[in-house]
Amino acid sequence: MRMRNKQRKPTTLHCNAGSRCTLSAVVWSLVGCILILHLYSLVHQSDGNERDIQERLNHLQLSRELEEVEEDNDFQIPPPRGKRSPRAVKRRPKRATSLIEEFLDESSQFKHLFFPDKRTAMDPRKEVEDDNHYFYPGRIWLDTDGNPIQAHGGGILYVEKSGTYYWYGENKDGPTYHAHKKGAARVDIIGVSCYSSKDLWTWKYEGIVLAGEEQNETHDLHKSNVLERPKVIYNEKTGKYVMWMHIDDVNYTKASVGVAVSNSPIGPFEYLYSMQPHGFDSRDMTIFKDDDGVAYLVYSSEDNSELHIGPLTDDYFDVTHIMRRILVGKHREAPAIFKYDGTYYMVTSGCTGWAPNRALAHAAESIMGPWETMGNPCVGGNEVLRQTTFFAQSTFVLPLPGLPGSFIFMADRWSSADLRESRYVWLPLAVGGAADQPLEYNFGFPLWSRVSIYWHRKWKLPDHWKGI
Repeated sequence: MRMRNKQRKPTTLHCNAGSRCTLSAVVWSLVGCILILHLYSLVHQSDGNERDIQERLNHLQLSRELEEVEEDNDFQIPPPRGKRSPRAVKRRPKRATSLIEEFLDESSQFKHLFFPDKRTAMDPRKEVEDDNHYFYPGRIWLDTDGNPIQAHGGGILYVEKSGTYYWYGENKDGPTYHAHKKGAARVDIIGVSCYSSKDLWTWKYEGIVLAGEEQNETHDLHKSNVLERPKVIYNEKTGKYVMWMHIDDVNYTKASVGVAVSNSPIGPFEYLYSMQPHGFDSRDMTIFKDDDGVAYLVYSSEDNSELHIGPLTDDYFDVTHIMRRILVGKHREAPAIFKYDGTYYMVTSGCTGWAPNRALAHAAESIMGPWETMGNPCVGGNEVLRQTTFFAQSTFVLPLPGLPGSFIFMADRWSSADLRESRYVWLPLAVGGAADQPLEYNFGFPLWSRVSIYWHRKWKLPDHWKGI
């Protein structure tokens, strides 16, 4: 044993103080580990920075794609072809027909400009490489069953847990008529339609989630009444989906809001009641849920001469006593509110019935106001398109997850002669740049960024947007 021990090679460093040598080895090992970890963290941080830079570059590229200004000269009345006879010249009206008059004329020879036929429809069932996932504002939009989508005056609820978008709106798939000589064009209440989608382009019909009433003439939802602009939000505290809508009678004298509730985003919704919020008449309306979970009702009031805004109760079933008047005397309707970078923005329409008019963008540091007007947000197309909000009326602004400062502006192009033929105009909306209109009271330009809605005859969301 001793002989083998003498011949065995030493396994420690040659030194007298063996314990000190062992301690030194441990220290140097720790230093080496620290250096390796530091090097790894630097590499990892570099990779993270590269990814962050790449994401920013991608966002800039996507923003440039969506915010490209596109001119459009298709929306204009072409001059008559060939020479006109002297008799035809004499019969020519003194005043040329405007494009807006042609839009409102159900027998106009230019109707195809505003309401293309079904041959050009957006159809998710067809795999056409050049057209897949492209939005064509004003064209018929089919669901996955091949039927035209009926979700007018609507809004979208995004359920993050399932990554699903739910589109709610008025179903106007019925005959258009006038209840009396001076009455507005209308369709009997059919109900609120719901569609679901993962990519905002392919929509599955989930059915009528709040149906009209056929028999009970005293019911708010009786088919002879009016149901408009339904919006749905989710209440995390109660686990309920709550729908608010404009409720009226055939003469638009009831001027109320209605409330319904469901346990599921695809209904059925139970109708609760109607009321005049804060004791005032209410017509065009919307609801907005803030980051802190507080929800607000915004509605046109005082014969559409001003807007009112106020928070809802914690269960979202009623309004509180708090209310502010905004845009007093401005005669605005069809409000669509959104928030970006701590600032509240709103797009509104003028009050011209079914006729299109110029949109205005507004901004505020507090949702309760004061609100300031920043001018017409429409960009591109031509002058007539910009002055008519692209022949459409605002209904909702949808934030795009993963694209900060980028939104979809949702609007309806109304066909007053046949409301079931009304179309959807979805366009990119971006926040950025200086506003182009001074404040009304001090004639100074606001610090808020400009709201821009960009016209495109054909556009799509980026392929690597996370919703696709």
